[in-house]
Amino acid sequence: MLKFQATLPHESSAFLLALAVALFALFLAELLVRRFHVSAFVVRSILHLLMGVAIFFVLTSFHANAYPALAALLIFLVNALNLRFMWFRSLLGMPDADAVQAPAVKSYGSLLFPLVFLVQLLLLWESHRWIVQTSMLVLGVSDALAALVGRSVGKKHLEHLTKNPKTVEGSLALWCSAFVLLSGSLLLFRPSFSGALATIPTMQLFALALLLALVATAVEALISHGFETLFIPASIAYILYLLSVNPLLFLDRFLLGGLFAFLLALFSIKVKFLTTSGATATFLLGTTIFGVGGVVWTVPLLTFYLLSSVLSKLGKRRKAKFDLVFEKGSQRDAGQVYANGGIAWMLMILFSLTNDPALFFAYLGTLAAVQADTWATEIGTLWPHPKAWLVTTMQPVPVGTSGGVSVPGTSGAFLGSLLICASALAINVRWLTDFGWLQSLLLIGVAGLLASLVDSFFGATVQAQYFDPIREKVTERTHSFAADGSLVANRLIKGTPFVNNDLVNTLCALSGSALAYTVFQTFHAQ
Repeated sequence: MLKFQATLPHESSAFLLALAVALFALFLAELLVRRFHVSAFVVRSILHLLMGVAIFFVLTSFHANAYPALAALLIFLVNALNLRFMWFRSLLGMPDADAVQAPAVKSYGSLLFPLVFLVQLLLLWESHRWIVQTSMLVLGVSDALAALVGRSVGKKHLEHLTKNPKTVEGSLALWCSAFVLLSGSLLLFRPSFSGALATIPTMQLFALALLLALVATAVEALISHGFETLFIPASIAYILYLLSVNPLLFLDRFLLGGLFAFLLALFSIKVKFLTTSGATATFLLGTTIFGVGGVVWTVPLLTFYLLSSVLSKLGKRRKAKFDLVFEKGSQRDAGQVYANGGIAWMLMILFSLTNDPALFFAYLGTLAAVQADTWATEIGTLWPHPKAWLVTTMQPVPVGTSGGVSVPGTSGAFLGSLLICASALAINVRWLTDFGWLQSLLLIGVAGLLASLVDSFFGATVQAQYFDPIREKVTERTHSFAADGSLVANRLIKGTPFVNNDLVNTLCALSGSALAYTVFQTFHAQ
């Protein structure tokens, strides 16, 4: 429940003592940076680490959440003002004591740390304080160790994962430390467990710690600009909370789902369905959907993933001429995984917290939408001698043009949508049989087809298109490579620069889910 609790008399003394210690630590950090020229990056990382340890232990001194919440607000305010006025170089990680201008803000971690702490205090304090302590301990210690190890001894960089440089050594440090911390914390708080965790055997406890550490490592590897500070504790807290309160969630199923997602990610890299970033994102998405949703939610997702991945590999020679037109190739990266599966991912999370069956229809709608869009493109370009028309004007356009539609592509889109619903009907999902087999097929099939047309509409109107001066072609790519290997910027000729294919795919996925959800709710209410 989102609320503050009343404090006890002795808690004001504990709060003032903690505040004094924090101010002393900040004074000492500034002294080390300004007087002794210790690396501000190192000092900041150590402060980050100590903050996580302090939260873990100090929270036991408070019966109510009012003073910890006040502390989180004060930390947020100090960091926000410091980003503007640069009072404390140790908090900014400034490399040069003589700097006179604020550097460009590339990380929001200093603001997100107290923010995610505050949200957890308000939501979990009353019954799951141990989750707050555990998630913030992992964030403070493991994230700091990853940064320190990666900066000091990291040599092997994780390529094509994130804009911020990440290293194998840093990720290993995070995974190992997170596993140790999670194992110790889960053992310590074991008497407080409920739900699926209530009777957890010791070996399963360590397996859960291993999986959570892997999730935290994947989150840190994929996310940049300090947003990992938000998502590392949020992902840990979500999983532990769900295992504690959802009576339908079994620990065995969750652990097996995480293992299956991990193996699927490795398989996808091996057969070149996904890039490294795409496989990492798929592991995170799969752990949630496979582990939490079980077979009912897994089968439709695998239907989309396997059929669309195989289809993208067919007819390589015929489709090769379109490789320089489309923004990305047949191997999906993290951006494409988010665009195609992000809405489904969020719907699964919402369902796990609400158990609303309408969200399952929205889930099928979003998968039908991205399957329809994928099949329309793949079949449209694979078909011999295809003809395409711009969806807004119905004027003939070259096949592969953003916003172009064709008879084979549109037919393939509808077929792909039907297969998504058919996969769920094949495993006899009760919500679909209650709604009606034919009604479900029509609802999901039409939702996917219309969503693919929405994708084409945005592709024809607002998606960025460029002119490649080297090959003299219209393309979705912002840059091209010249014969000598140099990178050449393509000229924007249509659309809005930030509206790329991933954003259009996300809008397609969103429209499919919204249509399916709205229609189901309308008929269900009657």
